[in-house]
Amino acid sequence: MPWEKSFNEQEVLDKAMHVFWQKGFDSTSIADLIENTGLNRGSLYNAYGGKQQLFVKVLLNYDETRLQALASLEALDDPNKAISTFFDNIVSMSVADPNRKGCFLFNTALDVYAHDQQVRQIVTNGVAQIEAFLRRSIEVGQVRGSIRSDLIPTDTAKTLLALALAIRVLSRGVFNDEALKTIADQAKQLVNLPISTAVSEQ
Repeated sequence: MPWEKSFNEQEVLDKAMHVFWQKGFDSTSIADLIENTGLNRGSLYNAYGGKQQLFVKVLLNYDETRLQALASLEALDDPNKAISTFFDNIVSMSVADPNRKGCFLFNTALDVYAHDQQVRQIVTNGVAQIEAFLRRSIEVGQVRGSIRSDLIPTDTAKTLLALALAIRVLSRGVFNDEALKTIADQAKQLVNLPISTAVSEQ
């Protein structure tokens, strides 16, 4: 009789993500995953094959959630607001996280060559999707006259992506909350967006 899952997979992926996110891939053990997901060793291996395969599933699940968030921003149909909200959200998430974990995707990107080709491809695609969202927003804003026409969309999108990465990395303890907001405001000014009011600290 074939083996069947007897657990809520989304809950398991969420719990496993927090373990990987907090400890990093290399420092996370099978024992850590068993303890935090509630799966026994047999169920974990039967369902996922091992730590590496579970990490891939977690990363893909995180990537899907992030894609939905970007789609929601584009659905605003206001490129200035989309970019502004994108940076405000990054700061808000960084400030609200008591463990200062940064971004799961960006953390993996910083150590991407320690992973296999499958993980490298997921991370490369994920970063490219963020850059594409920023580029499309700039292009639409330029057509509508709300974003500087002298900017090169591809170059500016890369710069904004680098600033987003900086916020998430520096939020892990190097910069205080006000400094993170300053970076976000500089990103908005780059495309002539108004500086936001203070980000609410949750």
